[in-house]
Amino acid sequence: MDLIESLKPIVKRLKRFKYLFLFAGISIVLTISALYLFPDSVDSMGASVNKSEEDIKLQAFPIVKPTMKYGFAVDTFQVYEGQIQNGDFLGNILQRYHIDYPSIEKLAENAKSVFKVNNFRVGKNYMVLAKDSTQRADYFIYEPSVYNYIVFDLNKLEAKKVEHEIEYETEIKGGMIESSLWAAITGNGMSYEVASKMEDALQWSIDFHHIQKGDEFKLVYDQEFIKGEEAGVGMIKAALYKTNGQEYHAIYFDHENNEIAGYYDLEGRPMKSGFLKSPVKYSRISSYYNLNRFHPILKRRRPHYGTDYAAPYGTPILAVGNGVITKAGYTKGNGNYVKIKHDDTYSTQYLHMQKFAATTSVGAHVKQGQVIGYVGSTGLATGPHVCFRFWKNDRQVNHLNMNFPPPAPLPKENLDEFFKVRDQYLELLKQAEVKSIEKEVVTEVENSEKKDLQGP
Repeated sequence: MDLIESLKPIVKRLKRFKYLFLFAGISIVLTISALYLFPDSVDSMGASVNKSEEDIKLQAFPIVKPTMKYGFAVDTFQVYEGQIQNGDFLGNILQRYHIDYPSIEKLAENAKSVFKVNNFRVGKNYMVLAKDSTQRADYFIYEPSVYNYIVFDLNKLEAKKVEHEIEYETEIKGGMIESSLWAAITGNGMSYEVASKMEDALQWSIDFHHIQKGDEFKLVYDQEFIKGEEAGVGMIKAALYKTNGQEYHAIYFDHENNEIAGYYDLEGRPMKSGFLKSPVKYSRISSYYNLNRFHPILKRRRPHYGTDYAAPYGTPILAVGNGVITKAGYTKGNGNYVKIKHDDTYSTQYLHMQKFAATTSVGAHVKQGQVIGYVGSTGLATGPHVCFRFWKNDRQVNHLNMNFPPPAPLPKENLDEFFKVRDQYLELLKQAEVKSIEKEVVTEVENSEKKDLQGP
């Protein structure tokens, strides 16, 4: 009895916890069932925990984006930047960064096929990268142009050229001539390079030595960008030049067949045909074809059978058409001269050259636009120029008065595609705004001066 009486309090306490034990048992059974029936949920729970831990780590140690230049994470190097100075060459630059002369000679030899180290130019940028400032440098990078750079590996003693990625945007521009083509181009927010490329596109139609006030032009061209900065001018895609009430077009047409890539008129006739209007770019006519000209050296009247184009010494002289060189030599009057036979009817002659091009020799075939020599003043000449003479059926004639028959158009299988391209560019050319910027600028200056005179 004593034993039974002593157990009664214990039994009463256990009765109080029976519901707790029952709930705990049910919870254990449900948990085991869940693990058995839904194993993926456990993985998700674990992943969430791990993700939270990872987020904490990432927040505690933020990722720093490296500074990239020329393909290198420059934060990991000692960086030295500079510009080529007068008297600088590869040897004296690299010796400052612990590169011995035998290594420099080996590097220059190995780099020949990529870049000749004697072609460094004053003012061009370079950069030196070194992992340890007390030891020899690891890389020398030279940027000869905005389009590419040269990486010299100072450990492997080799070099490679890397091209910058170029992006293009289509520009639609126009202008009106007031004083000069160059002033009209720059006044309308374009570079000198645009003027040069416009001359290239229209050189078979327009004699840019005879442009007039009031002439108008419109252009569609590619503007090049490198790393968001303007780099240069790409292809002129379409050009329109209006002078004396006449319009001249040049439409660039490309195709899978590279042989037909080039500029065409609105009818699909190739412009690179016949003859160039001038044998020299960026020049002026200093003397015209004149059968009664007073000779400045001989001091007597003597026919001048050519057209003189004045230009600086060394300016390239171009063959105005395809042909074969029949003469290349020197005479007392002509100086250094070249004569080209283009076909059974036409020949051209170029006098007073400073020197011939390396490929110029009798019997050599030349292409239109090929350099055949350089402007000089050899022979009877008062200054640097080229006397250009044009022969038709063995008689010298004034080429400025010549009208040549138009060439045959594109093959029929290409014409439909060309017309589609032409029409697209013509629509773009309509958008070009023609302004006389030079005149507007003068007017603004005049108005400003009037205000200054009138006072506030």
